[in-house]
Amino acid sequence: MSDAQPLYAKVKDHILENIRSGAWATGRRVPSENELVESFRISRMTANRALRELTAEGFLSRVPGVGTFVREAPARSSLMELRNIAEEIAQRGHRYSSRLIRKGVIDSNPALAEEFEDRGLKQLFHIIIVHEENGVPVQLEDRYVNPTVVPDFLEQDFADTTPTAVLLAATPVDELEHTVEAALPSTEQQRLLGISALEPCLALYRRSWSRGRVATAVTLTYPASRYALYSRHRTSARGTFSQ
Repeated sequence: MSDAQPLYAKVKDHILENIRSGAWATGRRVPSENELVESFRISRMTANRALRELTAEGFLSRVPGVGTFVREAPARSSLMELRNIAEEIAQRGHRYSSRLIRKGVIDSNPALAEEFEDRGLKQLFHIIIVHEENGVPVQLEDRYVNPTVVPDFLEQDFADTTPTAVLLAATPVDELEHTVEAALPSTEQQRLLGISALEPCLALYRRSWSRGRVATAVTLTYPASRYALYSRHRTSARGTFSQ
């Protein structure tokens, strides 16, 4: 650490080094403000800033009257690929479960017809599912499916599989479109995800094409404190995607 580095930053680096090395596991209580003051010979304000910033950055969780603890890193989901969330959760050694909120047929409208690039589209399949990791809601899936592309979509038992798995098995994917936005949850999203009105969320909007037709349009809403979206790809020297 550089001598020119601010004192609060040195404290942060010390805590992060212990977390990243595995010396301090998830759930471990980290030194209190008083202990940091004594160990680093710093002011209480400096110790408070270090803990406060690490909490805001998602590394620590502070419980009033109890202490400050190492927080479990948020789960990650691929941004650019179609991945089955049940498989992602299982690969982490965690338990996947889901709650089916809505499943049925809805009438199309001009906005949906434009979204699916088919003015003659009369009806769509619609499904809403909450996906859970170890019993904690981590994703709200609100999906529309083109019945001319996947006619037996609603016949599936979504207690045993996910919509993504059904779609990948039913039809090839030719093209994907992604948009990610930060948003505060609606009243219904708060209820379904078990979060407060001020919990920031990541909303991933995705359209998938199959054989030149829009097969599905879905919005996947993630509580930002529980999930992260990531992507890693090879690029050219100029930073564009390799073919």
